[in-house]
Amino acid sequence: MENVFNILEERGYIEQMTHPQEMKELFSKNCVPFYIGIDPTADSLHVGHFVSLMVASHMQKCGHKPIILVGGATAFIGDPSFKNDMRKMLSPEEINHNVECIKKQVEKFVSFDGDNGAIIVNNADWLLDLKFVEFVREIGSLFSVNKMLAAECYKQRMETGLTFFEMSYMLMQSYDFLHLYETYGCKLQMGGNDQWSNIIGGVDLIRKIGKDDSYGLTFKLLTTKEGKKMGKTEKGALWLSPDKTSPYEFYQYWRNIEDDSVETVLKMLTFLPVEKIKELTAYKDERMNEAKKIAAFEITKLIHGEEESKKAEEASNALFSGQGSLDNMPTVNLESSDISLLDAIILTGIAPSKGQARTLITQGGISLNDEKISDVNYKLSDNDFKDGYAILKKGKKVFYKLNRD
Repeated sequence: MENVFNILEERGYIEQMTHPQEMKELFSKNCVPFYIGIDPTADSLHVGHFVSLMVASHMQKCGHKPIILVGGATAFIGDPSFKNDMRKMLSPEEINHNVECIKKQVEKFVSFDGDNGAIIVNNADWLLDLKFVEFVREIGSLFSVNKMLAAECYKQRMETGLTFFEMSYMLMQSYDFLHLYETYGCKLQMGGNDQWSNIIGGVDLIRKIGKDDSYGLTFKLLTTKEGKKMGKTEKGALWLSPDKTSPYEFYQYWRNIEDDSVETVLKMLTFLPVEKIKELTAYKDERMNEAKKIAAFEITKLIHGEEESKKAEEASNALFSGQGSLDNMPTVNLESSDISLLDAIILTGIAPSKGQARTLITQGGISLNDEKISDVNYKLSDNDFKDGYAILKKGKKVFYKLNRD
């Protein structure tokens, strides 16, 4: 079986490692337990988690054992890394609900059968019963506050205020690694590069108690050429749940990524062979559109299944080439055709307020049935609803079908 290190390296996942040479040897062994952590701060995963799950899938296919840690306890705090403010505190009921939703999404990427079948654990099972004084005596005494405050994940919070509550997050995540090491023989923690400081904390903790076989690896974050995280839409995060981001919207996001990101996305978010990906992205001209279509289809298929991916593809083709059905594009049902354009824009979520909607109109960003509208007082009428619907468009990429009841 191929060494998974070569796969992760070839597909561009790896960003940083704690012990590169030792880890290459570790990956050559059979069934190495590793863990990836997910805090259930919402009832769905988003694109930021997608890369982690792809890595877990590659690891398992090469014989290693995934431990998916759902942070039922750490979600009470929320990771302060690179955040400007403290996260909203969730109730136990909200966290438990989110945990159950996330478990269902994880099942699309890893198998729970066989010798290296994945397991899902919840750190609430061990962290919530810890006694504070014992914990800070046994674990907290092994951490340097000076070193913690120098970590990138805390630096930017020093000006706005970092609570002791949030600062304890690194200790808790580090203890998670120690617990999994002792309970399941877990040797490796993996996560996005924004987790580097937290991962180092866990690796160092295990080594401070006299063990020398704990390791950490981070993978690259999906970013645009400007360095911004990918996965942001008009409505916010690009969610993996169809209830939060429809399969069509999900498909369209990947269909419209910038040319420079296509090869990276195909390597990190699909299982297409690298040779095929290089062939698809070899030409930096209009042929890149075909690569984008394939990327959008393959990525949507992984998350929503082949049938939904085909529906999204068909709706996209109907909009851009006039072929196919519009039934699967985002749709808003209007109670009447007698509605202002401003209200229609707000109903679709294209803009959150009339002020922003007016700005979009005056700047030429809004079209109705492919006709630009410049009148902020425009009212829709029966004439706008050919065949019972109208197409509201923002720019070149955001479409909504308006149905008249």
